[in-house]
Amino acid sequence: MKSKDIRKDYYKLLKRKILASMILVPAIPFILAVMVSYYYFMTSIQTKTVSKMVRIVEDHRQMIEFFLKERKSDLQFILDSYNLNYISQPEVLRKIFYTLQKESRAFIDLGVFNEDGLHVAYYGPYELAGKIYKDEPWFKEVMRKGFYISDVFLGFRQVPHFIISIVKKDAGETWVLRATIDTLLFNNLVEKVRIGKTGEAYILNKEGIFQTQRRSGGDLMDKDKDINKYLTSPEEIKTFIEKDITGSTYLYATAMLKDKSWLLVVRQEKADAFMALRSAIYLVILITILGGIIIVFLAFYMSNRVIRRMELMDEEKKQLSQQLVMAARLAEIGEMSAGFAHEINNPLQIIRSEHALIETILTDLKERGNLKSSEDTADLEDSLHQINVQIDRCAKITRAILKFARKKEHVVSKIDLRKIIPEFTDMIAKKACVDGIIIKKEIPENIPFINADSSELQQVLINLFNNAIDAITLKHGSHGGKLDIVVRTVDGKVEISVADNGCGIDPENIEKIFTPFFTTKPVGKGTGLGLSICFGIIDKMGGTIGVNSEKGVGTTFTITLTNVN
Repeated sequence: MKSKDIRKDYYKLLKRKILASMILVPAIPFILAVMVSYYYFMTSIQTKTVSKMVRIVEDHRQMIEFFLKERKSDLQFILDSYNLNYISQPEVLRKIFYTLQKESRAFIDLGVFNEDGLHVAYYGPYELAGKIYKDEPWFKEVMRKGFYISDVFLGFRQVPHFIISIVKKDAGETWVLRATIDTLLFNNLVEKVRIGKTGEAYILNKEGIFQTQRRSGGDLMDKDKDINKYLTSPEEIKTFIEKDITGSTYLYATAMLKDKSWLLVVRQEKADAFMALRSAIYLVILITILGGIIIVFLAFYMSNRVIRRMELMDEEKKQLSQQLVMAARLAEIGEMSAGFAHEINNPLQIIRSEHALIETILTDLKERGNLKSSEDTADLEDSLHQINVQIDRCAKITRAILKFARKKEHVVSKIDLRKIIPEFTDMIAKKACVDGIIIKKEIPENIPFINADSSELQQVLINLFNNAIDAITLKHGSHGGKLDIVVRTVDGKVEISVADNGCGIDPENIEKIFTPFFTTKPVGKGTGLGLSICFGIIDKMGGTIGVNSEKGVGTTFTITLTNVN
Protein backbone atom coordinates (compact mmCIF):
# COMPACT_ATOMS: atom_id res chain seq x y z
CA MET A 1 0.00 0.00 0.00
CA LYS A 2 1.32 3.44 -0.90
CA SER A 3 2.27 5.94 1.79
CA LYS A 4 -0.39 8.33 0.50
CA ASP A 5 -3.12 5.71 0.89
CA ILE A 6 -1.90 4.89 4.41
CA ARG A 7 -2.10 8.58 5.40
CA LYS A 8 -5.57 8.80 3.86
CA ASP A 9 -6.82 5.81 5.85
CA TYR A 10 -5.19 7.26 9.00
CA TYR A 11 -7.04 10.55 8.57
CA LYS A 12 -10.34 8.74 7.96
CA LEU A 13 -9.95 6.75 11.19
CA LEU A 14 -8.88 9.85 13.09
CA LYS A 15 -11.85 11.78 11.70
CA ARG A 16 -14.26 9.08 12.89
CA LYS A 17 -12.77 9.17 16.40
CA ILE A 18 -12.89 12.97 16.58
CA LEU A 19 -16.44 12.99 15.18
CA ALA A 20 -17.62 10.39 17.70
CA SER A 21 -16.00 12.30 20.57
CA MET A 22 -17.45 15.63 19.47
CA ILE A 23 -20.94 14.11 19.23
CA LEU A 24 -20.90 12.03 22.40
CA VAL A 25 -19.19 14.52 24.72
CA PRO A 26 -21.81 17.29 24.32
CA ALA A 27 -24.68 14.88 23.58
CA ILE A 28 -24.51 13.03 26.91
CA PRO A 29 -24.81 16.13 29.18
CA PHE A 30 -27.34 17.63 26.76
CA ILE A 31 -29.57 14.54 26.92
CA LEU A 32 -29.18 14.32 30.70
CA ALA A 33 -30.11 18.00 31.05
CA VAL A 34 -33.17 17.52 28.84
CA MET A 35 -34.23 14.40 30.77
CA VAL A 36 -33.82 16.05 34.17
CA SER A 37 -35.66 19.18 33.01
CA TYR A 38 -38.42 17.07 31.52
CA TYR A 39 -38.74 15.01 34.71
CA TYR A 40 -39.09 18.05 36.95
CA PHE A 41 -41.39 19.79 34.48
CA MET A 42 -43.55 16.68 34.14
CA THR A 43 -43.71 16.25 37.93
CA SER A 44 -44.66 19.90 38.33
CA ILE A 45 -47.46 19.69 35.77
CA GLN A 46 -48.79 16.43 37.22
CA THR A 47 -48.75 17.84 40.75
CA LYS A 48 -50.44 21.03 39.58
CA THR A 49 -53.14 19.11 37.67
CA VAL A 50 -53.85 16.74 40.56
CA SER A 51 -53.93 19.64 43.05
CA LYS A 52 -56.40 21.44 40.82
CA MET A 53 -58.60 18.36 40.71
CA VAL A 54 -58.45 17.98 44.51
CA ARG A 55 -59.39 21.63 44.98
CA ILE A 56 -62.36 21.27 42.61
CA VAL A 57 -63.60 18.18 44.44
CA GLU A 58 -63.26 19.86 47.83
CA ASP A 59 -65.11 22.99 46.66
CA HIS A 60 -67.82 20.93 44.99
CA ARG A 61 -68.29 18.74 48.04
CA GLN A 62 -68.70 21.77 50.27
CA MET A 63 -71.22 23.27 47.86
CA ILE A 64 -73.34 20.09 47.76
CA GLU A 65 -73.15 19.63 51.53
CA PHE A 66 -74.18 23.24 52.00
CA PHE A 67 -77.13 22.74 49.63
CA LEU A 68 -78.37 19.72 51.60
CA LYS A 69 -77.81 21.44 54.92
CA GLU A 70 -79.86 24.44 53.78
CA ARG A 71 -82.74 22.19 52.73
CA LYS A 72 -82.60 20.48 56.11
CA SER A 73 -82.64 23.85 57.85
CA ASP A 74 -85.70 24.89 55.83
CA LEU A 75 -87.65 21.80 56.98
CA GLN A 76 -86.39 22.14 60.54
CA PHE A 77 -87.72 25.70 60.64
CA ILE A 78 -91.16 24.43 59.59
CA LEU A 79 -91.12 21.73 62.25
CA ASP A 80 -90.19 24.25 64.90
CA SER A 81 -92.95 26.64 63.77
CA TYR A 82 -96.01 24.38 63.47
CA ASN A 83 -97.75 21.43 65.13
CA LEU A 84 -99.20 18.33 63.46
CA ASN A 85 -102.84 19.42 63.52
CA TYR A 86 -102.17 22.82 62.04
CA ILE A 87 -99.76 21.72 59.29
CA SER A 88 -101.99 18.80 58.29
CA GLN A 89 -104.53 21.28 56.87
CA PRO A 90 -104.21 21.24 53.05
CA GLU A 91 -104.38 25.01 52.66
CA VAL A 92 -101.77 25.57 55.34
CA LEU A 93 -99.46 23.00 53.80
CA ARG A 94 -99.90 24.64 50.39
CA LYS A 95 -98.94 28.06 51.77
CA ILE A 96 -95.95 26.61 53.54
CA PHE A 97 -94.83 24.91 50.31
CA TYR A 98 -95.00 28.13 48.32
CA THR A 99 -93.08 29.90 51.03
CA LEU A 100 -90.39 27.25 50.69
CA GLN A 101 -90.46 27.67 46.90
CA LYS A 102 -89.68 31.35 47.32
CA GLU A 103 -86.58 30.45 49.34
CA SER A 104 -85.48 27.65 47.01
CA ARG A 105 -86.78 26.04 43.86
CA ALA A 106 -85.29 22.76 44.98
CA PHE A 107 -88.50 21.41 46.58
CA ILE A 108 -91.01 19.51 44.40
CA ASP A 109 -93.57 18.53 47.05
CA LEU A 110 -94.15 18.49 50.80
CA GLY A 111 -95.79 15.79 52.92
CA VAL A 112 -96.77 15.12 56.58
CA PHE A 113 -96.80 11.61 58.13
CA ASN A 114 -97.92 10.37 61.51
CA GLU A 115 -95.96 7.87 63.54
CA ASP A 116 -97.78 4.96 61.88
CA GLY A 117 -96.54 5.98 58.44
CA LEU A 118 -99.87 7.38 57.24
CA HIS A 119 -99.52 10.19 54.75
CA VAL A 120 -101.93 12.57 56.53
CA ALA A 121 -101.26 15.61 54.35
CA TYR A 122 -99.54 16.17 50.98
CA TYR A 123 -99.02 19.00 48.53
CA GLY A 124 -97.45 18.26 45.21
CA PRO A 125 -98.00 16.86 41.70
CA TYR A 126 -98.81 13.28 42.78
CA GLU A 127 -101.77 11.61 44.56
CA LEU A 128 -99.96 10.36 47.62
CA ALA A 129 -102.21 11.41 50.53
CA GLY A 130 -103.57 8.49 52.56
CA LYS A 131 -100.85 6.02 51.53
CA ILE A 132 -99.11 3.96 54.21
CA TYR A 133 -95.25 4.23 54.36
CA LYS A 134 -94.48 2.37 57.57
CA ASP A 135 -92.71 -0.43 55.68
CA GLU A 136 -90.71 1.89 53.39
CA PRO A 137 -86.95 1.90 54.07
CA TRP A 138 -86.73 5.67 54.24
CA PHE A 139 -89.53 5.84 56.86
CA LYS A 140 -87.83 3.27 59.05
CA GLU A 141 -84.53 5.15 58.81
CA VAL A 142 -85.99 8.54 59.69
CA MET A 143 -87.90 7.10 62.65
CA ARG A 144 -84.66 5.53 63.85
CA LYS A 145 -82.31 8.49 63.23
CA GLY A 146 -84.61 11.50 63.44
CA PHE A 147 -83.26 12.91 60.18
CA TYR A 148 -82.68 11.17 56.90
CA ILE A 149 -81.66 11.97 53.32
CA SER A 150 -82.51 9.02 51.14
CA ASP A 151 -80.79 7.57 48.11
CA VAL A 152 -82.56 7.89 44.79
CA PHE A 153 -85.51 5.46 44.68
CA LEU A 154 -88.81 4.94 42.82
CA GLY A 155 -91.39 4.68 45.63
CA PHE A 156 -95.09 4.83 44.97
CA ARG A 157 -94.66 7.40 42.21
CA GLN A 158 -92.32 5.07 40.20
CA VAL A 159 -90.12 8.01 39.29
CA PRO A 160 -86.44 8.27 40.44
CA HIS A 161 -86.21 10.83 43.24
CA PHE A 162 -84.74 11.36 46.69
CA ILE A 163 -86.23 12.92 49.79
CA ILE A 164 -85.25 14.78 52.93
CA SER A 165 -87.27 13.90 56.04
CA ILE A 166 -87.24 15.01 59.70
CA VAL A 167 -89.04 13.64 62.78
CA LYS A 168 -90.68 15.85 65.44
CA LYS A 169 -91.80 14.65 68.85
CA ASP A 170 -94.02 17.16 70.69
CA ALA A 171 -96.65 16.79 73.46
CA GLY A 172 -96.86 13.06 73.00
CA GLU A 173 -97.12 13.32 69.23
CA THR A 174 -94.58 12.01 66.77
CA TRP A 175 -94.79 13.09 63.15
CA VAL A 176 -92.60 13.33 60.08
CA LEU A 177 -92.15 16.16 57.60
CA ARG A 178 -90.86 15.04 54.22
CA ALA A 179 -89.87 17.00 51.12
CA THR A 180 -88.86 15.71 47.66
CA ILE A 181 -85.86 17.43 46.08
CA ASP A 182 -85.97 18.45 42.44
CA THR A 183 -83.80 15.77 40.86
CA LEU A 184 -83.10 17.82 37.72
CA LEU A 185 -82.02 20.86 39.73
CA PHE A 186 -79.79 18.75 41.99
CA ASN A 187 -78.39 16.92 38.98
CA ASN A 188 -77.47 20.25 37.33
CA LEU A 189 -75.90 21.41 40.58
CA VAL A 190 -73.62 18.37 40.64
CA GLU A 191 -72.93 18.31 36.91
CA LYS A 192 -71.98 21.97 36.56
CA VAL A 193 -68.29 21.17 37.05
CA ARG A 194 -66.46 21.99 33.82
CA ILE A 195 -62.82 20.93 33.53
CA GLY A 196 -61.36 21.04 30.06
CA LYS A 197 -63.37 19.24 27.39
CA THR A 198 -64.07 15.96 29.19
CA GLY A 199 -64.31 16.86 32.88
CA GLU A 200 -67.50 15.69 34.67
CA ALA A 201 -68.89 15.12 38.17
CA TYR A 202 -71.48 12.68 39.52
CA ILE A 203 -72.61 10.99 42.75
CA LEU A 204 -72.76 7.28 43.60
CA ASN A 205 -74.11 5.56 46.68
CA LYS A 206 -72.26 2.79 48.49
CA GLU A 207 -73.58 0.17 46.09
CA GLY A 208 -72.37 2.13 43.06
CA ILE A 209 -75.86 3.32 41.99
CA PHE A 210 -75.91 6.64 40.16
CA GLN A 211 -77.56 9.32 42.31
CA THR A 212 -77.01 11.88 39.56
CA GLN A 213 -76.59 11.43 35.83
CA ARG A 214 -73.16 11.27 34.21
CA ARG A 215 -72.64 13.16 30.96
CA SER A 216 -70.48 10.45 29.41
CA GLY A 217 -73.15 7.81 30.10
CA GLY A 218 -74.89 6.73 33.29
CA ASP A 219 -78.58 7.29 34.16
CA LEU A 220 -80.18 7.57 37.56
CA MET A 221 -80.35 4.29 39.45
CA ASP A 222 -78.04 2.52 36.95
CA LYS A 223 -75.08 0.78 38.50
CA ASP A 224 -71.54 1.95 37.75
CA LYS A 225 -69.52 -1.15 36.94
CA ASP A 226 -66.32 0.68 37.92
CA ILE A 227 -67.44 1.12 41.55
CA ASN A 228 -64.57 -1.01 42.89
CA LYS A 229 -62.11 1.61 41.60
CA TYR A 230 -63.70 4.32 43.75
CA LEU A 231 -63.20 2.82 47.21
CA THR A 232 -61.69 5.48 49.44
CA SER A 233 -61.27 6.31 53.10
CA PRO A 234 -64.11 8.47 54.48
CA GLU A 235 -61.89 11.33 55.65
CA GLU A 236 -59.76 12.03 52.60
CA ILE A 237 -59.92 12.94 48.96
CA LYS A 238 -58.52 10.20 46.77
CA THR A 239 -56.89 10.78 43.37
CA PHE A 240 -55.88 8.08 40.92
CA ILE A 241 -55.61 7.25 37.22
CA GLU A 242 -57.60 4.27 35.92
CA LYS A 243 -59.26 2.95 32.80
CA ASP A 244 -63.04 2.76 32.85
CA ILE A 245 -65.06 -0.08 31.42
CA THR A 246 -64.88 1.45 27.92
CA GLY A 247 -61.07 1.43 28.01
CA SER A 248 -60.65 5.20 28.27
CA THR A 249 -58.09 6.39 30.82
CA TYR A 250 -59.29 9.00 33.33
CA LEU A 251 -57.83 11.07 36.14
CA TYR A 252 -60.20 10.58 39.11
CA ALA A 253 -60.75 12.51 42.34
CA THR A 254 -63.31 11.18 44.87
CA ALA A 255 -64.74 12.41 48.20
CA MET A 256 -67.48 11.21 50.61
CA LEU A 257 -70.82 13.08 51.03
CA LYS A 258 -73.98 12.87 53.16
CA ASP A 259 -72.58 11.32 56.28
CA LYS A 260 -70.32 9.13 54.15
CA SER A 261 -73.19 7.42 52.37
CA TRP A 262 -72.65 9.12 49.00
CA LEU A 263 -69.47 9.32 46.92
CA LEU A 264 -68.73 12.41 44.83
CA VAL A 265 -66.67 11.51 41.74
CA VAL A 266 -64.93 14.07 39.53
CA ARG A 267 -63.05 12.74 36.55
CA GLN A 268 -61.35 13.96 33.35
CA GLU A 269 -59.78 12.07 30.49
CA LYS A 270 -56.05 11.75 31.09
CA ALA A 271 -55.12 13.16 27.66
CA ASP A 272 -57.31 16.20 28.34
CA ALA A 273 -56.08 16.64 31.93
CA PHE A 274 -52.43 16.46 30.97
CA MET A 275 -52.66 18.36 27.69
CA ALA A 276 -49.97 20.80 28.91
CA LEU A 277 -47.74 17.81 29.61
CA ARG A 278 -48.26 16.50 26.11
CA SER A 279 -47.35 19.91 24.70
CA ALA A 280 -44.25 19.84 26.89
CA ILE A 281 -43.34 16.41 25.51
CA TYR A 282 -43.60 17.69 21.94
CA LEU A 283 -41.49 20.71 22.88
CA VAL A 284 -38.85 18.50 24.52
CA ILE A 285 -38.77 16.24 21.44
CA LEU A 286 -38.40 19.28 19.18
CA ILE A 287 -35.61 20.73 21.35
CA THR A 288 -33.87 17.36 21.45
CA ILE A 289 -34.04 16.96 17.66
CA LEU A 290 -32.85 20.51 17.00
CA GLY A 291 -30.11 20.19 19.63
CA GLY A 292 -29.02 16.88 18.14
CA ILE A 293 -28.93 18.35 14.63
CA ILE A 294 -26.85 21.30 15.84
CA ILE A 295 -24.45 19.02 17.75
CA VAL A 296 -24.00 16.69 14.75
CA PHE A 297 -23.58 19.61 12.33
CA LEU A 298 -20.99 21.30 14.53
CA ALA A 299 -19.24 17.96 15.09
CA PHE A 300 -18.96 17.34 11.34
CA TYR A 301 -17.89 20.94 10.70
CA MET A 302 -15.27 21.04 13.47
CA SER A 303 -13.92 17.54 12.78
CA ASN A 304 -13.50 18.37 9.08
CA ARG A 305 -11.80 21.61 10.01
CA VAL A 306 -9.47 19.89 12.50
CA ILE A 307 -8.56 17.18 9.99
CA ARG A 308 -7.93 19.76 7.26
CA ARG A 309 -5.75 21.72 9.67
CA MET A 310 -3.82 18.58 10.61
CA GLU A 311 -3.35 17.68 6.95
CA LEU A 312 -2.11 21.22 6.29
CA MET A 313 0.27 21.04 9.25
CA ASP A 314 1.59 17.68 8.06
CA GLU A 315 2.07 19.10 4.58
CA GLU A 316 3.82 22.16 6.03
CA LYS A 317 5.94 19.84 8.15
CA LYS A 318 6.85 17.86 5.07
CA GLN A 319 7.73 21.04 3.18
CA LEU A 320 9.68 22.28 6.20
CA SER A 321 11.72 19.09 6.19
CA GLN A 322 12.41 19.54 2.49
CA GLN A 323 13.31 23.19 3.02
CA LEU A 324 15.62 22.31 5.90
CA VAL A 325 17.37 19.81 3.66
CA MET A 326 17.60 22.45 0.95
CA ALA A 327 18.85 25.03 3.46
CA ALA A 328 21.51 22.59 4.61
CA ARG A 329 22.54 22.01 1.02
CA LEU A 330 22.67 25.75 0.40
CA ALA A 331 24.78 26.17 3.53
CA GLU A 332 27.13 23.49 2.25
CA ILE A 333 27.25 25.19 -1.13
CA GLY A 334 27.98 28.49 0.62
CA GLU A 335 30.89 26.92 2.47
CA MET A 336 32.07 25.23 -0.72
CA SER A 337 31.81 28.46 -2.70
CA ALA A 338 34.64 29.99 -0.63
CA GLY A 339 36.79 26.98 -1.51
CA PHE A 340 35.77 27.25 -5.15
CA ALA A 341 36.73 30.93 -5.14
CA HIS A 342 40.16 30.12 -3.68
CA GLU A 343 40.68 27.30 -6.18
CA ILE A 344 39.67 29.57 -9.09
CA ASN A 345 42.00 32.34 -7.87
CA ASN A 346 45.05 30.07 -8.22
CA PRO A 347 44.64 29.36 -11.98
CA LEU A 348 43.66 33.00 -12.46
CA GLN A 349 46.98 34.07 -10.97
CA ILE A 350 48.82 31.64 -13.28
CA ILE A 351 46.89 32.94 -16.28
CA ARG A 352 47.67 36.51 -15.20
CA SER A 353 51.39 35.60 -14.96
CA GLU A 354 51.37 33.89 -18.34
CA HIS A 355 49.55 36.90 -19.77
CA ALA A 356 52.22 39.22 -18.42
CA LEU A 357 54.96 36.95 -19.84
CA ILE A 358 53.37 36.93 -23.31
CA GLU A 359 53.05 40.72 -23.25
CA THR A 360 56.76 41.04 -22.27
CA ILE A 361 57.90 38.68 -25.05
CA LEU A 362 55.83 40.55 -27.65
CA THR A 363 57.28 43.87 -26.52
CA ASP A 364 60.85 42.53 -26.75
CA LEU A 365 60.23 41.10 -30.21
CA LYS A 366 58.94 44.45 -31.41
CA GLU A 367 61.86 46.33 -29.95
CA ARG A 368 64.44 43.99 -31.62
CA GLY A 369 62.56 44.19 -34.92
CA ASN A 370 61.89 40.49 -34.98
CA LEU A 371 58.13 41.10 -35.10
CA LYS A 372 56.69 43.47 -37.62
CA SER A 373 53.42 45.29 -37.04
CA SER A 374 50.52 43.86 -38.97
CA GLU A 375 46.83 43.10 -38.63
CA ASP A 376 47.66 39.78 -37.05
CA THR A 377 49.84 41.40 -34.36
CA ALA A 378 47.05 43.95 -33.73
CA ASP A 379 44.51 41.12 -33.27
CA LEU A 380 46.93 39.35 -30.97
CA GLU A 381 47.31 42.46 -28.82
CA ASP A 382 43.48 42.90 -28.68
CA SER A 383 43.09 39.27 -27.55
CA LEU A 384 45.70 39.75 -24.84
CA HIS A 385 43.85 42.88 -23.67
CA GLN A 386 40.53 40.99 -23.59
CA ILE A 387 42.17 38.18 -21.59
CA ASN A 388 43.32 40.75 -19.05
CA VAL A 389 39.82 42.28 -18.82
CA GLN A 390 38.20 38.87 -18.23
CA ILE A 391 40.85 37.95 -15.64
CA ASP A 392 39.99 41.15 -13.74
CA ARG A 393 36.31 40.35 -14.02
CA CYS A 394 36.75 36.81 -12.68
CA ALA A 395 38.91 38.17 -9.86
CA LYS A 396 36.23 40.68 -8.98
CA ILE A 397 33.58 37.91 -8.86
CA THR A 398 35.69 35.64 -6.66
CA ARG A 399 36.41 38.54 -4.28
CA ALA A 400 32.65 39.22 -3.99
CA ILE A 401 32.00 35.52 -3.30
CA LEU A 402 34.71 35.42 -0.64
CA LYS A 403 33.38 38.59 0.94
CA PHE A 404 29.81 37.23 1.00
CA ALA A 405 30.77 33.79 2.34
CA ARG A 406 33.36 35.00 4.86
CA LYS A 407 32.28 34.35 8.49
CA LYS A 408 32.97 37.34 10.67
CA GLU A 409 31.50 39.21 13.61
CA HIS A 410 28.82 41.85 13.17
CA VAL A 411 30.70 45.11 12.59
CA VAL A 412 28.77 48.37 12.41
CA SER A 413 30.46 51.20 10.56
CA LYS A 414 29.63 54.35 8.66
CA ILE A 415 28.49 53.47 5.16
CA ASP A 416 28.13 55.79 2.19
CA LEU A 417 25.13 54.51 0.25
CA ARG A 418 26.13 56.53 -2.83
CA LYS A 419 29.13 54.22 -3.24
CA ILE A 420 27.96 50.88 -1.85
CA ILE A 421 24.58 50.53 -3.62
CA PRO A 422 26.07 50.79 -7.14
CA GLU A 423 28.49 48.03 -6.14
CA PHE A 424 25.59 45.83 -5.10
CA THR A 425 23.59 46.51 -8.26
CA ASP A 426 26.59 45.69 -10.43
CA MET A 427 26.46 42.15 -9.00
CA ILE A 428 22.98 41.55 -10.45
CA ALA A 429 23.22 43.89 -13.44
CA LYS A 430 24.09 41.13 -15.90
CA LYS A 431 21.20 38.93 -14.76
CA ALA A 432 18.80 41.88 -14.97
CA CYS A 433 20.01 42.77 -18.46
CA VAL A 434 19.49 39.22 -19.71
CA ASP A 435 15.89 39.32 -18.37
CA GLY A 436 15.24 42.72 -20.00
CA ILE A 437 14.96 44.57 -16.70
CA ILE A 438 15.85 48.25 -16.46
CA ILE A 439 17.50 49.16 -13.16
CA LYS A 440 16.98 52.74 -12.03
CA LYS A 441 18.90 54.19 -9.07
CA GLU A 442 17.91 57.42 -7.33
CA ILE A 443 20.40 58.41 -4.60
CA PRO A 444 20.65 62.11 -3.66
CA GLU A 445 24.11 63.64 -3.22
CA ASN A 446 23.29 64.91 0.26
CA ILE A 447 22.18 61.53 1.62
CA PRO A 448 23.75 61.03 5.06
CA PHE A 449 25.90 58.08 6.07
CA ILE A 450 24.24 55.23 7.92
CA ASN A 451 25.34 52.89 10.71
CA ALA A 452 25.31 49.32 9.39
CA ASP A 453 27.34 46.23 8.60
CA SER A 454 28.19 46.46 4.90
CA SER A 455 28.31 42.70 4.25
CA GLU A 456 24.99 42.12 5.98
CA LEU A 457 23.42 45.05 4.16
CA GLN A 458 24.76 43.56 0.92
CA GLN A 459 23.10 40.22 1.81
CA VAL A 460 19.77 41.93 2.43
CA LEU A 461 19.78 44.06 -0.74
CA ILE A 462 21.00 41.24 -2.99
CA ASN A 463 18.18 39.05 -1.66
CA LEU A 464 15.61 41.79 -2.35
CA PHE A 465 17.07 42.39 -5.83
CA ASN A 466 16.90 38.68 -6.70
CA ASN A 467 13.32 38.37 -5.42
CA ALA A 468 12.32 41.42 -7.46
CA ILE A 469 13.92 39.97 -10.60
CA ASP A 470 12.04 36.66 -10.09
CA ALA A 471 8.71 38.49 -9.66
CA ILE A 472 9.31 40.70 -12.71
CA THR A 473 10.32 37.75 -14.88
CA LEU A 474 7.23 35.81 -13.77
CA LYS A 475 4.95 38.59 -15.01
CA HIS A 476 6.81 40.22 -17.94
CA GLY A 477 9.16 37.53 -19.19
CA SER A 478 12.22 39.13 -20.81
CA HIS A 479 10.66 42.50 -21.73
CA GLY A 480 9.15 45.41 -19.80
CA GLY A 481 10.64 44.85 -16.34
CA LYS A 482 11.56 47.75 -14.05
CA LEU A 483 13.52 47.76 -10.81
CA ASP A 484 13.78 51.07 -8.93
CA ILE A 485 16.18 51.63 -6.01
CA VAL A 486 15.39 54.90 -4.22
CA VAL A 487 17.23 56.33 -1.22
CA ARG A 488 15.78 59.27 0.72
CA THR A 489 15.73 60.89 4.13
CA VAL A 490 12.43 60.71 6.13
CA ASP A 491 12.03 62.11 9.66
CA GLY A 492 15.77 62.06 10.29
CA LYS A 493 16.19 58.46 9.13
CA VAL A 494 17.35 56.94 5.83
CA GLU A 495 14.93 54.88 3.77
CA ILE A 496 16.00 52.45 1.05
CA SER A 497 13.15 51.40 -1.26
CA VAL A 498 13.35 48.47 -3.66
CA ALA A 499 10.34 48.61 -6.00
CA ASP A 500 9.44 46.32 -8.89
CA ASN A 501 6.58 46.04 -11.36
CA GLY A 502 6.30 42.28 -10.95
CA CYS A 503 3.40 39.98 -10.12
CA GLY A 504 2.89 41.27 -6.54
CA ILE A 505 1.99 39.33 -3.38
CA ASP A 506 -1.42 37.89 -2.47
CA PRO A 507 -3.07 39.86 0.40
CA GLU A 508 -3.41 36.72 2.54
CA ASN A 509 0.37 36.12 2.25
CA ILE A 510 1.54 39.63 3.17
CA GLU A 511 1.68 38.85 6.91
CA LYS A 512 3.50 35.56 6.31
CA ILE A 513 6.38 36.59 4.06
CA PHE A 514 8.80 37.27 6.95
CA THR A 515 7.93 33.90 8.56
CA PRO A 516 10.79 31.38 8.40
CA PHE A 517 10.39 28.78 5.64
CA PHE A 518 7.34 30.47 4.13
CA THR A 519 7.60 30.68 0.35
CA THR A 520 5.25 30.88 -2.60
CA LYS A 521 7.86 29.51 -4.97
CA PRO A 522 7.67 25.89 -6.17
CA VAL A 523 9.51 23.20 -4.24
CA GLY A 524 13.21 23.43 -5.04
CA LYS A 525 13.00 27.08 -6.16
CA GLY A 526 13.09 28.69 -2.71
CA THR A 527 13.70 27.90 0.95
CA GLY A 528 11.55 30.58 2.54
CA LEU A 529 14.55 31.73 4.59
CA GLY A 530 15.66 34.82 2.64
CA LEU A 531 13.17 37.40 3.90
CA SER A 532 13.15 36.05 7.43
CA ILE A 533 16.95 36.38 7.52
CA CYS A 534 16.68 39.89 6.05
CA PHE A 535 14.19 40.83 8.73
CA GLY A 536 16.54 39.54 11.43
CA ILE A 537 19.54 41.40 9.98
CA ILE A 538 17.73 44.74 9.72
CA ASP A 539 16.24 44.31 13.19
CA LYS A 540 19.74 43.63 14.57
CA MET A 541 20.89 46.87 12.95
CA GLY A 542 18.16 48.73 14.84
CA GLY A 543 16.12 49.36 11.71
CA THR A 544 12.85 48.17 10.23
CA ILE A 545 11.78 46.52 6.99
CA GLY A 546 8.28 46.76 5.58
CA VAL A 547 6.42 45.78 2.45
CA ASN A 548 3.65 47.25 0.33
CA SER A 549 2.28 45.15 -2.51
CA GLU A 550 -0.66 44.99 -4.88
CA LYS A 551 -1.44 41.79 -6.73
CA GLY A 552 -0.57 42.12 -10.42
CA VAL A 553 0.91 45.64 -10.00
CA GLY A 554 4.14 45.25 -8.07
CA THR A 555 5.90 45.21 -4.70
CA THR A 556 7.93 47.75 -2.73
CA PHE A 557 10.20 46.79 0.17
CA THR A 558 11.25 49.69 2.40
CA ILE A 559 14.26 49.53 4.76
CA THR A 560 14.58 52.22 7.41
CA LEU A 561 18.00 52.72 9.07
CA THR A 562 19.49 55.21 11.50
CA ASN A 563 21.83 57.76 9.98
CA VAL A 564 25.08 58.90 11.54
CA ASN A 565 24.43 61.81 13.92
